[in-house]
Amino acid sequence: MLYVAIIITAFLTSVLSGLVGMAGGAVLMAILITILPVTSAMILHGATQAMANGSRTYLLRKHLIWGLLPGYGLGAASAVAIATWLVLIPDPGVVLLAIGIFPWAAQWSNRLKGLNITQPLTTVACGFVVTFAQLIAGAAGPVLDVFYVNSGLGRQAIVANKALTQTIGHLLRILYYGVLISLTSQLPTWLFVASLVAAIFGTRVGTILLARWNDADFEKLSHRIILTVATICIFRGIYVLGN
Repeated sequence: MLYVAIIITAFLTSVLSGLVGMAGGAVLMAILITILPVTSAMILHGATQAMANGSRTYLLRKHLIWGLLPGYGLGAASAVAIATWLVLIPDPGVVLLAIGIFPWAAQWSNRLKGLNITQPLTTVACGFVVTFAQLIAGAAGPVLDVFYVNSGLGRQAIVANKALTQTIGHLLRILYYGVLISLTSQLPTWLFVASLVAAIFGTRVGTILLARWNDADFEKLSHRIILTVATICIFRGIYVLGN
């Protein structure tokens, strides 16, 4: 039953991410880290989210802005290098707490509200911060959203480009845990396969629903979802730290 619940969760959270371009990964991570050891949760989450975001990137490929990739890649590579040097194996509670606080802090900080992913320096910063958050917490959707909220991009461009950057981050996380610091997962191979298939189907469903929206509704709901997920991360972080 545990593995069935994981597969269903992978599908539903992929639908959510396909619909609003975020939140699903954070929800999935919060669930996996509750029921699995940290290492297994990190690797399974990374594989599932890489597939979900990769398929979403392909489905929305005509909306990609390739000029964002070099700066983001530079920031992401720097994050991996520092994490590998420090050999970080994090306490998930601390980072979940930080990820939850970040979006709420953006509500009151004019400086954070000015972040724009289309600006070169912000793109590099986004690559570093988001990738580092993915490496040590697994879920960086709430952080990533802050860099897009003032981008002026349409809903499909936002979802497509966030999917691409998230795919890169999750692949780097698998590399980090599976190769660079040589941790392994005790989960059966078939569970990975089933979760990946569920993620693909969930992404397809979410993308179909996305096409039926308009930008105004997308922005309103995205904002509400990101703060809701951030709040969940805060309480989840406090709970993990207290146990």
